[in-house]
Amino acid sequence: MIRFQFMCALLVAALSGCSSTGGGFSLTPTGSFLTNQTREVLDASPRAAALPRELSRTVLPGHFLQPGDVVVVEPVRLDSDVRLPADQRVMADGTVDLGGYGRVIIAGLTLEDAERLIEQRIVDAGGERAQINVRLIEAQQVYYVLGEVNSPGAFPLVGSETVLDGILAAGGLTNRASACDLILVRPTPPPSCRVTLPICYRAITQLGDTTTNYQLQPGDRIFVATRTLHEDLAFWRAKRPCDRCDKLQCPCPSPEVGSYQNPISEYLPGGPIPVEFQGETQQRGDSSVNTFEQLPQPARRTPVPSTVRPDAPTQSLAPTVQDDPRVPVEPRLPGSPNRTTPSPNRTDAFAGDEFFDDQP
Repeated sequence: MIRFQFMCALLVAALSGCSSTGGGFSLTPTGSFLTNQTREVLDASPRAAALPRELSRTVLPGHFLQPGDVVVVEPVRLDSDVRLPADQRVMADGTVDLGGYGRVIIAGLTLEDAERLIEQRIVDAGGERAQINVRLIEAQQVYYVLGEVNSPGAFPLVGSETVLDGILAAGGLTNRASACDLILVRPTPPPSCRVTLPICYRAITQLGDTTTNYQLQPGDRIFVATRTLHEDLAFWRAKRPCDRCDKLQCPCPSPEVGSYQNPISEYLPGGPIPVEFQGETQQRGDSSVNTFEQLPQPARRTPVPSTVRPDAPTQSLAPTVQDDPRVPVEPRLPGSPNRTTPSPNRTDAFAGDEFFDDQP
């Protein structure tokens, strides 16, 4: 009878979601657990949303000034008679101090609109017309990491941080963290739907799966739930993938597919694309001439072929052949050593060459 009561109590504790870590069993557990409503919304949410993520990041929309931002307001010309205070923080009422020209509300404006407003305010206050520059030093844009992390709190969003960046900024997961109940919550207005997405932490860290390593936006919440007693008792499932993250993971046939690509290369201008050539050797008289033809240009950047010397010009990657009139001969400096022209077909381009033939 006692054993039956103990098993019933254990079953009730498991169903109630209590935890066995940090103080034994309890029917009134303490921790960061997912509510039933959150689980219902999470089950109805897509497992992988079409949002910017690692390897496909994007730039955020234009910033609108808000209270808490640190800005520098200064004239463009240093010889201007306009004198303004140093860097300052936008006050809670949205104003900044212009010294003798009073205060002006810049909250809710872009940097360009704030510059035009300050220029007009200086003229209205009797100052000379001057071009003003407003620089944003520190933006009041944060994301939140909550739950079973070592240092929960709000963290500044300074670049294109991802979910993994946010968890590491919070000190990583604790030993009470659930392996499957990690979610990304994006704030939405009250009457709209809820954006709650699962985070496959083990797939991100162990498999390099970027499906749920979303790029963070201002106001995002990363929530790490506490491991429940049910997860502790089902220890044989500790090495299994989570139900929301159970996807086919297969190794790539070639490691080159994982080569680094600029995550925002399609949104930012880049430099010139290196020209790639393929060559073949033709016999002409008693000498061989290396002729190269240009390949079709790829859509993305490709590395320069390893057979090309770093100091070779980008317009002509063919090695210099002195007996070919089509190829310009590189001028020699007085007293410079007479180097033999390297050949791309040799294992070591300068193996066996005499570098110091002209030396005594």
